[in-house]
Amino acid sequence: MEIKIQNLSKKYKNVKALNNINLAFNTPAMIGLVGPNGAGKSTLMKILVGQLKATEGEVLIDGVSLNKREKYLKERLGYLPQDFGLYEELRVEEYLDYMASLKRIKENKKDEIKRVLVMTNLEEKRKLKIKTLSGGQKQRVGIAQAMLNNPELIIVDEPTVGLDPEERIKFRNLFSEDSIDKIVILSTHIIEDVESICNLIIVINKGKILFVGEPSELVRKAIDHVGVVEIIGADKEKFLEREVKGEFKITSTVITPTGTKYRVVSKSLPLSFEKVVPSLEDAYIYCMLEEE
Repeated sequence: MEIKIQNLSKKYKNVKALNNINLAFNTPAMIGLVGPNGAGKSTLMKILVGQLKATEGEVLIDGVSLNKREKYLKERLGYLPQDFGLYEELRVEEYLDYMASLKRIKENKKDEIKRVLVMTNLEEKRKLKIKTLSGGQKQRVGIAQAMLNNPELIIVDEPTVGLDPEERIKFRNLFSEDSIDKIVILSTHIIEDVESICNLIIVINKGKILFVGEPSELVRKAIDHVGVVEIIGADKEKFLEREVKGEFKITSTVITPTGTKYRVVSKSLPLSFEKVVPSLEDAYIYCMLEEE
């Protein structure tokens, strides 16, 4: 599958949620879509799945406008929005059976439901009503329905919210393995999830694309812009004032026997700070600072 996004904009009254977006993906791809709240991530995903219409521009699916290929796309799509609804009076198995029918899965429907139950570790919960499940288990049901019918395009918004660390690792690996013959778009605030599995990262803010490329490329941009410094005693207040003034961003704080050690990201790192190797999270913060 090939997806091209050309000159895409979405306007709500006087606010542009997306501003002239241009992107292209081909199978296989594991894509991390990151940005702050209100950046335009959910708007972009809703346009990609046909829930919203763009104000300007278009999305091409295998060279044909999405407006003409909505049925084609939906037969090949697995989608998990951030705020998804579940029919809580249904049992897990019944809900997946219903979703399979909506996706027009007829042949081997029972086998397909069993497959996604195993994938999401829900076999023992299949007879329970959804309303009795924990938040993390409900999240797994949402992921299971997105995986039905082995879709070519999977779009998931914050899929690991509510999952414990062990489950998060399991699902990161699940999405990664599933991207071998698919396009997977993962929108998340958890940079660790992106760092672990994505081969392409898109940073978006205020409706504009700030970066598109491999995670390692984004990290390279932040070299010489990340440092650590230990602040002792009364100097702490003055140091924190420097952050308020925008001199740098503090990304971690560690109490030491003699004071406080800060990890910071800055467009122009002060000479007194010890330079360190950037993490992907540092690089993301630096990308946002560059835009400011």
